[in-house]
Amino acid sequence: MKTTLKRRDWLRGAAVGALGVAEGASTAALAADSKADKPKAPFIATPLDLTVKKIESTWVNVPFRPVAARNMIRELPHWTVFVIYKVTLACGVTGFGETMQYYTWRTVSDEAISRVMHHNAADFLWDDTVGAGLQQALFDAVGKANGVPVHRLLGHKVRERPFISWWAIDMPAEDWVLECKDAVAAGFTAFKTKARPWFDLMDQCEKLMPTLPGYMKVNFDFNGTLMDSAHAGRYCVEIEKYPQVAIYETPIPQSDVAGNKQLRSQTRVPIAMHYGSPPIMTALHEDVCDGFVIGGGADRVKAEAAVAATADKPFFLELVGTGITATFSLHFGSVLTHARWPQVDCHRIYTHQMIKPEIKVENGTAQVPDAPGLGVELDEEAVERFRIQPTAKPYPAPGLLLAIRWPSGSTSYYAHAEQYWDDVRNGRLPVFPRHVYLERIADNGTREWKELQARAQKGGFMVSGRPM
Repeated sequence: MKTTLKRRDWLRGAAVGALGVAEGASTAALAADSKADKPKAPFIATPLDLTVKKIESTWVNVPFRPVAARNMIRELPHWTVFVIYKVTLACGVTGFGETMQYYTWRTVSDEAISRVMHHNAADFLWDDTVGAGLQQALFDAVGKANGVPVHRLLGHKVRERPFISWWAIDMPAEDWVLECKDAVAAGFTAFKTKARPWFDLMDQCEKLMPTLPGYMKVNFDFNGTLMDSAHAGRYCVEIEKYPQVAIYETPIPQSDVAGNKQLRSQTRVPIAMHYGSPPIMTALHEDVCDGFVIGGGADRVKAEAAVAATADKPFFLELVGTGITATFSLHFGSVLTHARWPQVDCHRIYTHQMIKPEIKVENGTAQVPDAPGLGVELDEEAVERFRIQPTAKPYPAPGLLLAIRWPSGSTSYYAHAEQYWDDVRNGRLPVFPRHVYLERIADNGTREWKELQARAQKGGFMVSGRPM
């Protein structure tokens, strides 16, 4: 039997063959449509063009808040330097992200930019090698182009309001009190800070804890400076008498499997360790910690979170930056079942969050945005205000003279933090003695100060007494 093909049907079939069938449409549906008597609009497949057409970068120097500034200058003055990336797709949508320029893996290379340009943005969402700022911008752009929030690209939302923590570096107890006062006023219920052998943590707790509301929890990150389980056991048990102490992070080097197992059996405070050291199967088999710290690129975070969930281990996300990175982290925190500990992103150490609207914390949680992409706007006014030319890493800060005052009466002098960190790592300093403290010696213009500072630039040294 001979079939006569109408010109309209032939054109429709040709269009489908050339462009493909739109998502969700079936061949049967198309056939039924061709037989309908009622005129139909022509079928046209118009796939969204996610090709990356332009990548722009802007360097900014985002100031620290005052308390953070006077303490970060010793060790992390370079944490103010960011690069804001904007990605424009062929469909006209623009996404943005940030890289903390001098923070390990986050840097975006020229090679990564060349690799992404003129390719489909979706192909690089899970490529951690492109760098933090570019990866965030790609997620933002693809989410906006498809009209979905980033958390829809990451997984299934399990919580509307992820947990979030205030962060501060090691500092005198008086400054911790000021930081926690601001944290409580801003709606935070968790405070993560650094425990260090150049500040007596027992003295600090005696001053800090009475100022905190009962619901405020504190996470002390030792970064391995308690050195071994022999030193750590008694010390951790002494500190845990304060009910606000919620987590000990990396009290001793994570590679010490036996020592961490022993320490965990001695303290009631949960111990958190950075995922990956010791190797994850060893960590789980030996049960060396109560939970993990997870950070890195999107693919790494998702993979490590899946393992932690399988092992039923809680964790907190640690993605460091301004409100831009904090928002990206909130999207992850909303879809990862075991992100039960408050995320650490450090965005409150800065004067500006670099986004609109800013993140608002209530009862220790923050709402994950549901608008397309990151769900927030870049604060263009702040970007222009803090714009700088590309700069070298601003470390060490010039003109510093730092003194560690030992209870014996001796003083160790340094020009920057890496010097005393080197002494700690190599066992040249006492481990958390009582009544030790660190202070910055202001330049008073005297010959004595200049001589001490010049000597400290060549390396840390110890003297008897307290000459300055």
